Amino acid sequence: MRVCQDTDSKHFIKGINKLHKYIAPSFKATAFNCPLCAAYAKMNWYQMSSAVGGFGLYLSRCSHCGEECCWRALDWDDEEEAFRYSTMLIPDGSTAPMPHPEMPDVVKVDYVEARDIVNRSPRGAAALLRLAIQKLCIELGETTGSIDKDIKSLVTKGLPEGIQQALDVVRVVGNHAVHPGELTADDIAEVSISLFELINAIVEERIARPKALETLYLRLPEGARNAIAKRDGK
Repeated sequence: MRVCQDTDSKHFIKGINKLHKYIAPSFKATAFNCPLCAAYAKMNWYQMSSAVGGFGLYLSRCSHCGEECCWRALDWDDEEEAFRYSTMLIPDGSTAPMPHPEMPDVVKVDYVEARDIVNRSPRGAAALLRLAIQKLCIELGETTGSIDKDIKSLVTKGLPEGIQQALDVVRVVGNHAVHPGELTADDIAEVSISLFELINAIVEERIARPKALETLYLRLPEGARNAIAKRDGK
């Protein structure tokens, strides 16, 4: 990967990776979330063909489910003794995580579209995810129309600092995906998968968890709920 020259961009990438729980499949990685069973597991690699003409075929076998993925590697570098490019051929699907079950439909539309194209166009996916986060802010009650102001407002309402910092990554990476600047294409590709996990984390924090707590509260006997309401002066 090319080294990003902008120090702040490096910090953005480091910040997003702190929230990154989903490990996307990548060529010759020793472990990642299997695209077939979704489990995070050790991967065993097998070479199917030699690097004749700078081309090679490989299999990664999941230690959890035992299923295999087929990878194509291109452009062999004699000096580095490694391929410059690689792609997963089978299964021919996205390496990004599925949307959170509680994600609003208006947000899910852009999320799913970004998920469908992320392998082919990480830059396009990053731009779509920026749009998704803007819509998610609206769903969470923000009305400024500015992603910066919406993020600031969400923080004052109790959004964890780590998610706040990662939200800034969405804004910055999304901007650079549309208007190329100091973030390189490789930088955007590196963080694009993490952005999916970030949006799922926001949905979990601001939608799913409060809903689960409300459900738990409503399961209390009516007498207990009345006592709590009396205590709180409601």
